[in-house]
Amino acid sequence: MESLRSKKGFLCDMDGVIYKGNQLLPGVREFVEWLYQENKQFLFLTNSSGKTPRELQQKLARMGLEVAENHFYTSALATAKFLSHQSPGCSAYVIGEPGLFNALHDANITFNDVDPDYVVIGETINYNYSLICRAMNHVLNGAKLIGTNTDLTGPSESGIIPACRALVAPVEITTGKSAYYVGKPNPLMMRTGLQILGIHSGETAMIGDRMDTDIIAGIESGLDPVLVLSGVTSREQIEQYPYRPRLILEGVGDIPMA
Repeated sequence: MESLRSKKGFLCDMDGVIYKGNQLLPGVREFVEWLYQENKQFLFLTNSSGKTPRELQQKLARMGLEVAENHFYTSALATAKFLSHQSPGCSAYVIGEPGLFNALHDANITFNDVDPDYVVIGETINYNYSLICRAMNHVLNGAKLIGTNTDLTGPSESGIIPACRALVAPVEITTGKSAYYVGKPNPLMMRTGLQILGIHSGETAMIGDRMDTDIIAGIESGLDPVLVLSGVTSREQIEQYPYRPRLILEGVGDIPMA
């Protein structure tokens, strides 16, 4: 069986893999030191669209882990890249947090609440009936509906909370239009990650804690799928899925020895 240590690159999920809440998980510091020492190519991926790479870098720094800003890639950046390739110079009505607005702005996508080309929805705590109505009417008037990711729920300090797909659902239901979701498990995000790192899928491992996003995305993108049990998935739950990771580890601290 091929050793993980021989891989040139690593795409790693963040929540449940690198940290939980505001706490680094066991073995993460040693794993990151190993990545740097061995000159591995790596990206920390997150389906969350709310934070910018700099904000994610600072979040880890507050936990005592220094990682350069260019090692972070979010579903907001993936969404902005997708739209700028599909329709350069397009406009969008956006529901989300600053990370999503910043990514779209940097991709030369203008914000438009009159006749947008797209309605783009990411996670946000500022979600209300008025936003749903405006998004719905824009879609009924021809705007294409985009979701930054397919996560229905996500973790928080106070427990499970609604995530992107739960916020997109009212607009899908009221318009009869299905959104296109850009983040994991869409292989688009994995392929872009590989392009950023400049390596081939066969040389790269996908490390994640969720079977329905991380592991299936790794499998469908030709990456080496590795599940860590430090997040939301238990060994018993793995049996519920018709596909399997190649390796199951307790956490990323086991990778330098795997």
